[in-house]
Amino acid sequence: MPTERIAMRKVREILRLTYDAGLPSREVARRVGVGSTGVRMMLQRFRASKLEWPLADGLTDTALELELYGVAAKRGSERGRHEPDWAVVNRELKRKHVTLQVLWDEYIEAHPDGYRYSRFCELYRSWEGRLPVTMRQTHLGGDRMFVDYAGDTVSVVVDRLTGEIREAHLFVAVMGASSLSFAWPTWTETLPDWTDSHVRAFDFFGGAARLLIPDNAKVAVIKACLYDPQVNRTYAELAAHYGTSVLAARPYRPRDKAKVEACVGIVERWLFGRLRNRVWYGLDDLRAAMAEMMTALNARVMRRFGRSRRELFEEIDRPLLKALPAEPYVLAEWRRCKVGIDYHVEAAKHFYSVPYRHARAQVEVRLTARTVEIFLRGERVASHMRGSGNGHHTTINDHMPSSHRRYGDWTVERLLDEAGRLGPSVRMLCEMILSDRPHPEQGYRSCLGIVRLARAYGAVRVDAASLRALEIGARKYGAVKSILEKKLDADPLHRPRSAGEVSVDHPNIRGPKYYH
Repeated sequence: MPTERIAMRKVREILRLTYDAGLPSREVARRVGVGSTGVRMMLQRFRASKLEWPLADGLTDTALELELYGVAAKRGSERGRHEPDWAVVNRELKRKHVTLQVLWDEYIEAHPDGYRYSRFCELYRSWEGRLPVTMRQTHLGGDRMFVDYAGDTVSVVVDRLTGEIREAHLFVAVMGASSLSFAWPTWTETLPDWTDSHVRAFDFFGGAARLLIPDNAKVAVIKACLYDPQVNRTYAELAAHYGTSVLAARPYRPRDKAKVEACVGIVERWLFGRLRNRVWYGLDDLRAAMAEMMTALNARVMRRFGRSRRELFEEIDRPLLKALPAEPYVLAEWRRCKVGIDYHVEAAKHFYSVPYRHARAQVEVRLTARTVEIFLRGERVASHMRGSGNGHHTTINDHMPSSHRRYGDWTVERLLDEAGRLGPSVRMLCEMILSDRPHPEQGYRSCLGIVRLARAYGAVRVDAASLRALEIGARKYGAVKSILEKKLDADPLHRPRSAGEVSVDHPNIRGPKYYH
């Protein structure tokens, strides 16, 4: 780097302390706050100049600097030297491991009478300082991809008959080194559209940058913090899938993502201004038009660099991007749930089983469009195909305890077949029990209990007890068991009347059926 010049105010103080006070150089350096070497060099310059002490009263700081440093003479000596293409120098610095020293070595080898290294650096910094503020940040090739949503929306007609209009939001992504830009309209700025836009941006660039730079929107950062921001779990999962990382901008520091802020402004002027008089019928119509306009924008030559964004991208960014995975990222939502006592978890109005030993445990559920995965302390304990939100159950037999598994193997057909083997009355009773319930499953236990009574009482007695239960209208397992225990299955249902016994039939008499 070129030696920094001493301020003329300090130069005057150095001369005063040296010639008027007679102090040595070290003491002068200590009092002025300049290195002793700098003081000695300044005194040498003063003695070599045409100046005398005390300085003339009308001598300005500009004139004093001109006499001491010889600015005019130095500028004159640079005439005729080869001027580097500073845009090329700036572009080359974006490559990995390339420094000003490397570029100056190449320059001086091609032009031995060119600028010295310090002057070379000084001229480049001067050229760089004339660039727009948003381009002063140095971005390495393939290093960063900036993402954000545009502030303005686009009106889109979604129904030609009614004229219903919805507002489309514009997702923007830009590569840091080349400024290659991507725009994608979505209906919302929610997590599904946010992740889908990233997937399409990665496909557009043909690779993934080392870092993703979003702002602190909730879809990207759950808890904004200057030192330790908490990234949305789904967004972090997307980044991991593509082998990149999320580096959120600091809260209230838009300059941290100045590249995309500038790109959003360019895209809005380039797209919205040119397409302001068109009417869009559906999101696909808008996306097709924007794709054409973005292709033209990326092919446009930038004056400062003499190259287009697409050319810079192919030269600087593309070789350093990470390869895309074989499969694109699939959106996954995470939810915290508690396993029920029936070892099922409710997610999106559907119930999914987990191993019964995890009943009542707190778990995390990962939902995609096709699958449901359940995790306990970071370990996956169950996986299902996603079911419709109809309140039904999806149960894996291996998740059930052995006793439940045996019960779960029973079906309506199997129950009736087993009942039929015991006798026609048992089958008829089971059919009536199943038909009386709002859901057949609610009658499984009663029917299964009646069938298993044959183990203790035999098929003949169970069939007779079932017949008696049918005659008295007792369609329950408890009634059949009670008949068997009291040995009523052998007694006829209606005993013969004795002589003189009168049958009483009156509307106020309830009769035996009332109690069953």
